[in-house]
Amino acid sequence: MMDAAIQRYAEEKVSAGTWTKEEALENAEDQFDSLLPDGIHTAHHELWNLLQGNQAVGWVWLCFDPNHPQKEGFIYNFILFEDYRGKGLSKQAIAALEEQAQSLGVQKLTLHVFAHNQIARSLYEKTGFAETGIYMSKPI
Repeated sequence: MMDAAIQRYAEEKVSAGTWTKEEALENAEDQFDSLLPDGIHTAHHELWNLLQGNQAVGWVWLCFDPNHPQKEGFIYNFILFEDYRGKGLSKQAIAALEEQAQSLGVQKLTLHVFAHNQIARSLYEKTGFAETGIYMSKPI
């Protein structure tokens, strides 16, 4: 699960023009190691499988420090496996994530989505997320 997430993140950073292909995998591994120094047991980080019945259909990584002044949780990763996309499960998964996050004390969810990922952007907009800032770049 984590290896695939690291690889996907590296690919997204290359697609976004943030990293070169040569440096992407090492940079992604470094970022994941920095964020999760104790792996899945890192304080304030929750990694959950998304289930349909007993079948894992994806997973989510939420970071929430209960001392955050706005009670904000940050979604580092939200993945619905390829075979389960386009079936309405993403919206259900976001609703389940919100419910689980609220049970932890989260009052606000934040995430980053790559601008080129129109499918994810559309999902987040449809489930109530709004843009709070936009990075822009231009190759010259």
